[in-house]
Amino acid sequence: MELSTVWFILIAVLWAGYFLLEGFDFGVGILVPVLGRDDRERRLMINTIGPVWDGNEVWLVVVGGATFAAFPEWYATLFSGFYLPLLIILLALIVRGVCFEYRGKRPGARWKRGWDAAIFVGSLLPALLWGVAFGNIVRGVRLDARHEYVGGLTELLNPYALLGGLTTLTLFTLHGAVFLALKTDGDIRHRAGRFAGRLAWPTVAVGGGFLLWTVLANPDPAGAALAVVASLALAGAALFTRARREGWAFLATAATIVLAVFALFTILFPNVMPSTVAEANSLTTTNAASSPYTLTVMTWVAAFCTPLVLIYQGWTYWVFRKRLTLDRIPT
Repeated sequence: MELSTVWFILIAVLWAGYFLLEGFDFGVGILVPVLGRDDRERRLMINTIGPVWDGNEVWLVVVGGATFAAFPEWYATLFSGFYLPLLIILLALIVRGVCFEYRGKRPGARWKRGWDAAIFVGSLLPALLWGVAFGNIVRGVRLDARHEYVGGLTELLNPYALLGGLTTLTLFTLHGAVFLALKTDGDIRHRAGRFAGRLAWPTVAVGGGFLLWTVLANPDPAGAALAVVASLALAGAALFTRARREGWAFLATAATIVLAVFALFTILFPNVMPSTVAEANSLTTTNAASSPYTLTVMTWVAAFCTPLVLIYQGWTYWVFRKRLTLDRIPT
């Protein structure tokens, strides 16, 4: 197997890991002003992701760096063509991080409500726009012979991409609600479970519709098989949420996210960014890749560093594995 293909697979794994972990962060952030009835409950909800949210965002830094080093042409075209949406995502992530740090710096209720609203917006925008971005990558965009994006911003807001954005938004919100039910106890746990039960089947409809559209527009046996399994996992998540089996529901939403990402990347291969102008203009794992020497060095570095990162992050989740209760939050 060529190293360019290996790195395409590794980047798919990194995106899957990012959406898996940051997905429930986004969901919790969206639900803070929705499920939290007072300041103590909202603080409890934020505390469920407090020890891990910044570590989860490291996955985005790694996938960005890996794309820049392994596929510089893809990185350049993606970040120049999708400049405004990616800038909005970056600003939202910055605001969200500032909110987590500054929310508790003053006791005023108005101060905290403002930060809670910013957490909501800073979580909702990335959850929506990541789906829009990936929808356009899979669908294809207008690339000229120099592999530069020549379309406009409005072209990125096409029905397929918007459905992709709605899919990630609902799926991450469901993922976050299930995570809250898994990590808390008492009223918030039951409230999050009920919310997840109400949201589950609409998410199945939206996500299943997006995957069906993807498979019909891009016939690929392996990608179709992964999309079917992802849809079944999402349906399983809906059943588990109805049965209030938080652990199994979280595993099902996690599996849905990972399988859906793999399905999209499988359908995309060997392209990394298809062109709707001419097939020859498309970026592929061959014409967008770095030199074999660069990929070789990156492979050795990744083989050494990746297990250490996974072990450390796994240890973090193990340390903070217990449920949180409201009686631990001071008045």
